[in-house]
Amino acid sequence: MFILGFPLLLVPFAIYNIIAFLMPGVSWTGVVTNVRIVSGADWTMSAGDMLIVLAILLLFAETMKSTRIGVRSVVDHGLSLVVFLAAMVEFLLVPQAATSTFFLLLVISFVDVLGGFAVTLRTAQRDLTIDGNLPHVSR
Repeated sequence: MFILGFPLLLVPFAIYNIIAFLMPGVSWTGVVTNVRIVSGADWTMSAGDMLIVLAILLLFAETMKSTRIGVRSVVDHGLSLVVFLAAMVEFLLVPQAATSTFFLLLVISFVDVLGGFAVTLRTAQRDLTIDGNLPHVSR
């Protein structure tokens, strides 16, 4: 499965950068859609909101990927860490990234890195416990 070695949270960062650099002046807080809900209120969504929703859905997929154990999992966590560090540098140094939308993407990426390592360590600990309880066979 090729998707295992690809950091999915790279997608929202790529979308953000494409819009921020190729379409300057586009507002992340401008209303994209209005939906009248049952209560009669209008629910509005901005481009930034939609990008955050995409990132959260991809975070769920990243969390599911982190439950696997193996070399690909280690590579995947390393790539997620590289995405987070690159995004952090971009947030600190690039004026187009100094928005609340980008900051929330950065926080989601940080949760991916921490959560991925925590899930992997917890899963590995469980595997060691199971393997450690096996009876020893003498030869």
